Amino acid sequence: MAQYFSVHPENPQQRLLKQAVTLLNQGGVLAVPTDSSYALVCHMDDKAAADHLRKVRGVDDKHHLTILCRDLSELANYAKVDNAQFRMLKQATPGAFTFILEATKEVPRRMSHPQRKTIGLRVPENAVLQELLALHGAPLLATTLIPPDETDPLNDPEEIRDRYEKLIAGVIDAGACNREPTTVVDCTGDGIEVVRQGLGDIALLGL
Repeated sequence: MAQYFSVHPENPQQRLLKQAVTLLNQGGVLAVPTDSSYALVCHMDDKAAADHLRKVRGVDDKHHLTILCRDLSELANYAKVDNAQFRMLKQATPGAFTFILEATKEVPRRMSHPQRKTIGLRVPENAVLQELLALHGAPLLATTLIPPDETDPLNDPEEIRDRYEKLIAGVIDAGACNREPTTVVDCTGDGIEVVRQGLGDIALLGL
């Protein structure tokens, strides 16, 4: 049965988030709030947890998983970016953007796209998720919480508990999120391509 953590959306209770971090360190998958919808997250270095996250989400290894970071200080560990790309990322983060970037050799093969050798990277602005990342002390692996055979992401934590309580370790309830997805920006080609217009304002990209 999933543990349920009801937290304040702006000033989340650390003792509850520390309990959630313990679940992550034990290989659990959590449902957490983000700038857009709720997402599934797990420990980045736990292969079994990542496999379970994909199973719950109903996707295979060709589906991009996203690395959630507190800020851009850890970017060089996971992605190759030039100076112009870094300036763009700095302007647009934290915020509701997912950037598709070329993965470094430090990224485990299971985390990058099997053909393209790319990763998704996101620096969320959500206060609860930022605090969870801080207490965890490392990035998290994530995917938008869209049920299999459905198209809309979930944003109601009580509905998530009802539907997933036997499949995941915990739900962090910080109230309803936006239903609009992140803006996806592909930085791996010759230029910058907006793959999906979502919640993130493309004016921040300076394109």
